[in-house]
Amino acid sequence: MRFSSARKCRARRIRKRRCVLSRELRGLAVLAKVKFCGMTRPEDAALAAEIGATYVGVVFADGPRRVSPTQGRKILDSAGTGVRRVGVFGTNEPEEIERASAEARLDVVQLHADPTSEDVAAVRGRFRGEVWAAIRIAGTHIPAYAELLFDKADAIVLDARSGTRLGGTGTALPWNDLAVDLALDRGSCAVVLAGGLSPYNVVSAIKTLAPDVVDVSSGIESAPGIKDPWLMREFYTAATGNHPR
Repeated sequence: MRFSSARKCRARRIRKRRCVLSRELRGLAVLAKVKFCGMTRPEDAALAAEIGATYVGVVFADGPRRVSPTQGRKILDSAGTGVRRVGVFGTNEPEEIERASAEARLDVVQLHADPTSEDVAAVRGRFRGEVWAAIRIAGTHIPAYAELLFDKADAIVLDARSGTRLGGTGTALPWNDLAVDLALDRGSCAVVLAGGLSPYNVVSAIKTLAPDVVDVSSGIESAPGIKDPWLMREFYTAATGNHPR
């Protein structure tokens, strides 16, 4: 078992939680910002922006959705200027991230290769935008070391750990089990929830964990890297309570 009983009993700091968008508003809607990720085609990125996504992401890590920084720039350019451009990295090497982020003109760097707080600081020294740190979870608890990441990163991405890929596996997290840990850890850090989200479960995920952003890739696809327009619209409506623009 990944986490010992000592992990469950360890004293953790309880930090003041700031007010966020993710809540039920007068019982009418569950609100979170949307990130459509794993874009491989310009037309999908353009549709993401048209629908109303706040973030559009491309993947530079190994996997079926991998693109080059040059391809990523072309894809993200198709989304226009009204979205935040995110690059997902399978490395924590600052120089490589600096080069790729400049080429793709990123607003956000997402470190998905089990970054440490030192990795976040090193990347921040070379990149002026936001730095998000992914915590890939294999069990039912947020690992203890993550407290430092919540303090250092602009946002924490919660994703399911896979033995074969860094992300985009379609595996959902145990939201109810993670809720207590997240309430203790998150403080003022933004939370991005990934891992197996779809139009059919995103409302339950938001109600349970109240993330600031919901991050979807495989849950809106007809094939790896090929986004389904209907699923994109349905996901956006479910996550925000608003109809696509």
